[in-house]
Amino acid sequence: MQDPNEDTEWNEILRDFGILPPKEEPKDEIEEMVLRLQKEAMVKPYEKMTLAQLKEAEDEFDEEDMRAIETYREKRLQEWKALKKKQKFGELREISGNQYVNEVTNADKDVWVIIHLYRSSIPTCLLVNQHLSLLARKFPETKFVKAIVNSCIQHYHDNCLPTIFVYKNGQIEGKFIGIIECGGINLKLEELEWKLASVGAIQTDLEENPQKGIVDVMVSSIRNTSIYDDTNRSNSDDDETK
Repeated sequence: MQDPNEDTEWNEILRDFGILPPKEEPKDEIEEMVLRLQKEAMVKPYEKMTLAQLKEAEDEFDEEDMRAIETYREKRLQEWKALKKKQKFGELREISGNQYVNEVTNADKDVWVIIHLYRSSIPTCLLVNQHLSLLARKFPETKFVKAIVNSCIQHYHDNCLPTIFVYKNGQIEGKFIGIIECGGINLKLEELEWKLASVGAIQTDLEENPQKGIVDVMVSSIRNTSIYDDTNRSNSDDDETK
């Protein structure tokens, strides 16, 4: 078969009629190499270096480079600090009552702290601990801790458990006390995630309340019951009038 890229009169005629595609121009390897080197030259060498490498190579740069390096180093340092802060926690930790002030009330500035007061004999408390452990890994920038309630508050009533407090800068920003407020005995992970996100403790990617459908059904049921009662009451009043 004849090469369509071959320079022949017949191929030129076929190209003119659109039967053959335009001839491929050979790539200039030298030109490509020059363009690649020019592109690489536009990237300052220090932008490829680690902070340690920048320190070692300080003597090789002029004054203008040093100013740029200092700005770049500061930017990299801030990025590193932000990353470390974001990945600071990542687990549900057990604390005791005498650690409450340091770990919760006096936690680092602007750090959200979620503490679960629980009793191991209450099944819902164990369920909440399971969910919090998973959420702690999903949201490592938030501090998750748990404490046996007796070590923090003496004579705390079982009806108030589980108890979840949400702190920021020493202030309680949210609280869920008792089985109902915490989500019930069949609490799902996404439901607890939504509750904690609703007070700002975590940044969830959930788009709507997982319990929305259940709430809508309950509201509809209550509304229908109310209408039914009002109708019966009205009919009863009419009968009495007659």
